[in-house]
Amino acid sequence: MTTAQDKHPQPLVGIGSCLAGNEVRYDGQSKAANIHVQRMRECFDTRPFCPEMAIGLGVPRPPIQVAGEPDDLRVVDVATRQQDVTQPLKDFAQQVLNNNPTMAGYILVKGSPSCGFDRVKRFNKEGRLVARDSQGVFAATLATIDPLLPLEDDGRLNDPGLRESFVTRVFTYHQWRELCAEGLDAGKLVSFYSRHKYLVMAHDVPSYRKIGKMLANAGKEDIEELGQAFITELMTALTKRTSRRSHANVLFHIAGYLRKKIAPPERQRLSDLIEQYRLSAVPLIVPITLLKHHFANHPNAYIDQQAFLSPFPDQLQIRNVT
Repeated sequence: MTTAQDKHPQPLVGIGSCLAGNEVRYDGQSKAANIHVQRMRECFDTRPFCPEMAIGLGVPRPPIQVAGEPDDLRVVDVATRQQDVTQPLKDFAQQVLNNNPTMAGYILVKGSPSCGFDRVKRFNKEGRLVARDSQGVFAATLATIDPLLPLEDDGRLNDPGLRESFVTRVFTYHQWRELCAEGLDAGKLVSFYSRHKYLVMAHDVPSYRKIGKMLANAGKEDIEELGQAFITELMTALTKRTSRRSHANVLFHIAGYLRKKIAPPERQRLSDLIEQYRLSAVPLIVPITLLKHHFANHPNAYIDQQAFLSPFPDQLQIRNVT
């Protein structure tokens, strides 16, 4: 029998060192990780990094801030505004990715001028706050080097939809990296998508259709180019928020495979439960659990492999609230 650990091997995920409990912030403190980050650390192989420490700023240290215009952002010290650490932070981002080629995601630090995902404070040359419209330079460089790498900060991970998307992308990207390490061919590519079709459908139906057409002639295309186009479309689709309506659509599709397997009262009960989910009466875990129960009694090889039914460990409790 396949265990949860077998089905969900731990992906390598970077994390802000302060969120990992290390006292590396400018004031010598750590930052308390919220419950969602704590659960993720149990399911991910997290590797802590502090860019500011890594470039030699030390602890404690004068704080730094993002300054300048949107098209020419710099990271400078608050006290003198003379110490520019922009390039060292960019260089360290490159170093992190070079040294961790299997990294499947990164948990950033809300508001940080180095590690903030978004809405980072931006100051003018005189040190006055002008906007909260920036991204930390280290974080921005990670995104530039690997646009598909899942990134979120600890603050945004409080949002159930963003949390679901992030964790789904982390496990999917991890599986993709493993597949590529084995050696990609047309058959493996089609098989990978076959397992993720309903997951993509739940996030973005147009991408679901586009990828299907993309792979129609997989054996005749250059596999490297096709693979890159495929994973770009798939990972982009998974950034889209799911909804109760989109999940219900997939649930009804999957339930269709039980049409001739279960009795009419059971079919009606399942249909009613999916509708209750769509109307926000129950969380997603409820119809998912019933579907798994029925497929345990009536196995279907195609459905059993679907990532949608178990895209991440249940202990993350993501589907208990969505």
